[in-house]
Amino acid sequence: MQISRHPQNPIVVPGLFEWRKATVFNPAVIIHDDKFYMIERTAGSLTPCKNYLGLLISDDGVNFTHVKDEPIVTPDQLGFPYGSIQDPRVVKIDDTFYMNYALRPCAMNYYPTGTGLPERSIPTYPDGWGDDPVHWLTRSGILTSKDLINWEYLSDTTPLEINDRDNILFPEKINGRYVLLRRPEEYVGAEYGTEKAAMWITYSDDLIHWDEPKLLATAGPLAWEQKKIGGSTPPVKTDKGWLVLYHGVDDDSIYRVGALLLDLDNPEKIIARTNNFIMEPEPYYEKFGYQVPNVIFPTGNVVKDGILYIYYGVTDTAIALATVPLDDLVSYILAGN
Repeated sequence: MQISRHPQNPIVVPGLFEWRKATVFNPAVIIHDDKFYMIERTAGSLTPCKNYLGLLISDDGVNFTHVKDEPIVTPDQLGFPYGSIQDPRVVKIDDTFYMNYALRPCAMNYYPTGTGLPERSIPTYPDGWGDDPVHWLTRSGILTSKDLINWEYLSDTTPLEINDRDNILFPEKINGRYVLLRRPEEYVGAEYGTEKAAMWITYSDDLIHWDEPKLLATAGPLAWEQKKIGGSTPPVKTDKGWLVLYHGVDDDSIYRVGALLLDLDNPEKIIARTNNFIMEPEPYYEKFGYQVPNVIFPTGNVVKDGILYIYYGVTDTAIALATVPLDDLVSYILAGN
């Protein structure tokens, strides 16, 4: 499968403002009024690593500039002054933008080692923040907006007492219901039907009350996804099914990318799935960075003129772009590669 990395990669890098001087990564991207809009995850420091969300715009999907010189969403706005808001995914349904986000009530300190997962410690926060174990778990929720700038809290999509991220909305209702992908880390064991963190699917009538999730996909037999898998980008509707990029992590914590095709009318049904990964860390900016080496982590994709634009975080340091003809990728998945 030939997926082309853009020659300007990484296309978005840290700097410019205090709240993004340490790192930027894992963006949401959507096309609106023929413009590409990117919501970036940023941090001004790694100790603590408090994350914010900023908004950028582009005519070509490559060269982005900031819409505002301050974040559009902060953890403070959601009631967590020492927290961290992470990994946005955005879709538009009717006239409303919906943003999935992950939020940790208290931000951790990260100390990159350059050789693997960062060492980390728990900061001391005032007023009891950080005293409760739930303050260090990652919850997920939905924000809504009419203009991509002003966002309002809508709902939590996961229980607060577990780690559950990679929550991703489908861009339209299916059979009259909203559909959501999840990745609950505690849903592991014989009673859950999986021995590793996996992808789950759930439904709602109102985006507030959600059905009990159903197991969608577990790790395949190959080494590249044995540690865990999770949804990456919002599903893309094709005439062959819903295209979903997902991430797989191996036992050395190397992040790679695979793909699923889900039935258009019953997204619990997997039509086809890549056996091997379609992307893995290759150039230097995907192998070495400020934080976690050997990470490519797609969180945004859009289609323009038949081309799938894949936006992904690299080493939790910067943002890169890859492209592939949409039909080629779908055919590749259907061929059982």
